[in-house]
Amino acid sequence: MNHIPVINVGILFKPRFEFTLHSPFVTKEGKILSDKWVAELKDGSIVLSNGSQTFQLTNGATLKPQNEEGTFTLHKVTIGINFHWERDEDQMFKGSLKLLIEDDKITAINILSVEDYLMSVISSEMSATSSLQLLKAHAVISRSWLLAQIEKNKALAQETEKYSSVYQSETELIRWYDREDHANFDVCADDHCQRYQGITRANTPMVVQAVKETWGEVLTYNNAICDARFSKCCGGMVEVFEKVWEPVNHPYLQKFVDNDTIPTGFSLDLDNEPSAEKWILGEPDAFCNTNDKEVLSQVLNDYDQETNDFYRWQVTYSQQDLSSLIARRTGMDFGLILDLIPVERGDSGRLIKLKIVGDKKTLIIGKELEIRKALSESHLYSSAFVVEKEEKEQQMKFTLKGAGWGHGVGLCQIGAAVMGAKGYDYNAILMHYFRGAGLEKRY
Repeated sequence: MNHIPVINVGILFKPRFEFTLHSPFVTKEGKILSDKWVAELKDGSIVLSNGSQTFQLTNGATLKPQNEEGTFTLHKVTIGINFHWERDEDQMFKGSLKLLIEDDKITAINILSVEDYLMSVISSEMSATSSLQLLKAHAVISRSWLLAQIEKNKALAQETEKYSSVYQSETELIRWYDREDHANFDVCADDHCQRYQGITRANTPMVVQAVKETWGEVLTYNNAICDARFSKCCGGMVEVFEKVWEPVNHPYLQKFVDNDTIPTGFSLDLDNEPSAEKWILGEPDAFCNTNDKEVLSQVLNDYDQETNDFYRWQVTYSQQDLSSLIARRTGMDFGLILDLIPVERGDSGRLIKLKIVGDKKTLIIGKELEIRKALSESHLYSSAFVVEKEEKEQQMKFTLKGAGWGHGVGLCQIGAAVMGAKGYDYNAILMHYFRGAGLEKRY
């Protein structure tokens, strides 16, 4: 792999949307377009109109900029899908625009080079105030993750057996969410993959420097590019890959304490209920256990700073609220929720199986994201929580006391920001979170 790879990113999924071409773009047939257009799905076809002309595009048509610096804007792109800060915004992109019909909607796909994509992802995922070492570490993991997904896509395409990420029986529903549901492009632009908002967020000189100084660098293990994962805050203990996703072991995605010393007074066997409870209700020392506003602002964008408590947090529901929430979020009628019982925990204390007991139905659900989706209007911060029940005046309340933000596998963004602030370089940060991996320049 000596050339810079080109990728397809799914941005927007609507039956009708507006876009603006800021310079001339050309279709395969040689038609030149610019300025504002409406794309609409009509009778199974993509129709473009600009007020004075209307014509049909072939499904999967690509509009290419006539010069390399050409840009386009997609209007009202939904970001933060299903999160508490979900909103629409106009986003500008470099590269080509591909339009594809999927599920009675038009999918807008941005085609661009990996390095251009990274400039944006790092500006979207991280704050402009991030340290250079943190940005360089993030450039390497984002590049590694992306190229590993493309390799995985190719491998999946050659498999005859259909890939499945759901296991269902009378008593259990176990599901994990990875990016296999993107069949027609490499990655999406939301938190499901990596936050990508085109060139809407201006690239700071330091982001450009971080990408250029790590150009083509990836994490590898046994010559294969690492499936480098990251989350906001591990909660003090990093989780094992297969506890969250498919049952495949990656030796470089293992359990360890997010610290250079082992915190005293805690057992680290967090798949054991009493140990997990003590850990989650405690405040063990960890890189990501910080209230340093300057460090946090490196990782948390404006809308993420709407969240304050993430190393340790709690939410309380009345029995009625919890019952209606679970019914709404799972689409199943459990009746009145009587109990939430931990069945199995991962190595970081995250629940990977939870038994929901209702007066009409009882079911074990997992893995961690399925649990988080069932217990919150958006996504619960993490599945590392203990349940406390309290009955007052015949009213039952459920309090979830939790640790961390996200799945906890791989690099912990807040922990890495603290390491950067403490003077660790990007190589040391990467070797802390991806044990046994190496750095390799692929192009």
